[in-house]
Amino acid sequence: MHVLPAPPASTAAPAEAITGSAWVTALAEPDGPSRTRVDRVQFAPGARTRWHRHPLGQVLVVTDGTGYVQRRGGPAQLVRPGDTVRVAAGEWHWHGATDTSAMTHLAIEEIPEDGTSTEIGDPVGGADPAPVPAAPVTRTLVLEQQLPAPRVVDHVEIRRITIAPGYGSGLHVHNGPVFGSIEAGSAIYQIEGEPETLLRPGDVFYEPEAARIARFDAQDDGVTFIAHFPAGPGETPRLDPLDS
Repeated sequence: MHVLPAPPASTAAPAEAITGSAWVTALAEPDGPSRTRVDRVQFAPGARTRWHRHPLGQVLVVTDGTGYVQRRGGPAQLVRPGDTVRVAAGEWHWHGATDTSAMTHLAIEEIPEDGTSTEIGDPVGGADPAPVPAAPVTRTLVLEQQLPAPRVVDHVEIRRITIAPGYGSGLHVHNGPVFGSIEAGSAIYQIEGEPETLLRPGDVFYEPEAARIARFDAQDDGVTFIAHFPAGPGETPRLDPLDS
């Protein structure tokens, strides 16, 4: 048994084998009768190997990030930490990071006694493009709003509201905060004394409690939006019109 010190610094992966930036740290080299090699490979977002094949196959263990693996003739598959991939001997394949996240895996392979090396082929997406599926779940933060003061909330009303073309809600206030997102159409939104904003589908907005809302005016295409009204015990969300 040998306990080895921490491995030396990683080195850049050879450009002839990788598209993009990746780094390799050798964790175990073939020694004596053992022909096993273990590397840690860190892929920057968008980096991936070329198509290649190993004489005796390979095992990949994903330790961090998100990536893809694909064998020739099969679909690209998403891999995450804890996933293990077994590549058959002589099987053409590629692996690497997604376009938006880095990926690290351990690469474990047996080295042939005759010294036969890995065969490198075309870049992915070249002569033999690889379909890359979208991640099954994505999460995007669209609004994080700090309230001016703590508030007791025991229920939330969610309403779908449609305003006809050319109409508006007039100067008004709400008795609680309002959070909304535009589904269709467009509207001019303005808190009194602040600049106007044109809201389109996908945009979000926040109406502070008791703030004077000068404009929420549908444009020529009208507007439909989802509004969320957090409310406290016994409280009914309310819009109070004001004199203009």
